[in-house]
Amino acid sequence: MDGPDDERLHEIEARLHREDPRFAQALGHGRPCRPREYRHARTWLLLLVALAVLGTGIALAHGLLIAAGLVLAGVAGEMFDPHRGERIRGVRPPGEY
Repeated sequence: MDGPDDERLHEIEARLHREDPRFAQALGHGRPCRPREYRHARTWLLLLVALAVLGTGIALAHGLLIAAGLVLAGVAGEMFDPHRGERIRGVRPPGEY
């Protein structure tokens, strides 16, 4: 017989699969991978490009390249936030109540 906790566990499982199917599938096979909010490969690449643009702008004394590098660095910094998606949807991250 299903108990009251089973329904809640099924809800949690469905939400996890909906939010990050790759993580849920790996967890089901017993080989968990990092959740989506902790995978930053593209963010590091963007930060590297931003710093290259910023350095080039400084070396050439070109204001537009400096501004573009700073903007890209800001975007990359924002992408490192693990709760970025909740803020966009208007849901408070854990611990901000």
